[in-house]
Formats: sequence, structure tokens, C-alpha cells
Amino acid sequence: MATITALSGFMGCGKSTVARILASESGCFFFDLDDTIELEEGRSISDIFGTGGQEAFRNLEYKYLERIISDYGDFDEHLLISLGGGTLTDRRCAALLKEHCRCIYLKASPEELVNNLLIVGIGNRPLLSDCLTEDNQIDSAALLSKIRDLLGTRQKDYESCADSILNIDGLSPEQIAGKVRELL
Repeated sequence: MATITALSGFMGCGKSTVARILASESGCFFFDLDDTIELEEGRSISDIFGTGGQEAFRNLEYKYLERIISDYGDFDEHLLISLGGGTLTDRRCAALLKEHCRCIYLKASPEELVNNLLIVGIGNRPLLSDCLTEDNQIDSAALLSKIRDLLGTRQKDYESCADSILNIDGLSPEQIAGKVRELL
């Protein structure tokens, strides 16, 4: 039976980057839930949100999370899943993760998230698209406000599903990966 670890946290906390580092070091199976959805659906997250809304996207998150766990859960390998920033807002996903996975919450302050998102961008993050100016630049004050609002509603979801919480402010992806490795 596979040991399944899921990395959760807000957009920009480094879930995907950290999971890739860990997977390359250990050779474990790795799934980025957002990438899996885009690949399987043949369209971007922004397009899915644009045509079906957030509810349609959350239904796809559940569908593919359930598939990953059922298809790979019986392997004798470690499985690592990088969740989307809002995956745990869906009660079905949270229940599935609590039943089958060890969940590690990469907790960051709103200011840390803004700094990270200013570096990586917000291009394929539909819930943050209203933080762009007319000339397609990120309005950092609007982004901070939006993150505080969303994080305020999601914090309890992240914490209630977490088996471990890592405060990641000021840490590089490699340092975060090291702390996750210690937990595993």
C-alpha cells in the first residue's frame, strides 16, 4: 500500500516546486493536481473557470484526486500530490485526503505569498485575475487584499485537514523541501 503525502496551502506557497524537488530527489511518484486537470481536460484552469465557473473546477479537482488515489494508492511506492490552492475548500476532497493521505500544510503569511506571486506571476490563477492593472501588471496592494480575504476563508480548511503545519516564511523551496523531508 502506498504512502500518500499531499502538500496543501495557498496559491504561491510553493507546493508544486517543493513537490518537484522532493520527487526528483527520491524518485517517488508525483502528481500536480492542477497540471493533471489541465492535461486530462486539454484546457487551462482559466478556461475551465471561464466556461464552467469555480464549481465545475472543484468537481474536476475531486474527480482527478479520487482517480489518482484509487489508481496509485495500491502501489508499493511513496506518492506525492501537490494540491491546488482551493482543493480543500471542497468537503469531498478534504474527506478523501483525510482518509487516504498525510497532508502537510505549507503555511505562509499574506506578505510572503504576495512576494512569491510577484516573482512567479498570477497568469493562470483566475481567482486573482482582478489584481491585474489595465496594462497587465500585478497591483500588489490589490493582491495583498485579495489574499488576506481568501486566506481568511481558507485557513480553517488548511488547518483542519493538516497532519503537519510548516511555517515557510523566509524559506527557499529547497529549505521547505528539507523540512518536508524531515516530516516524512
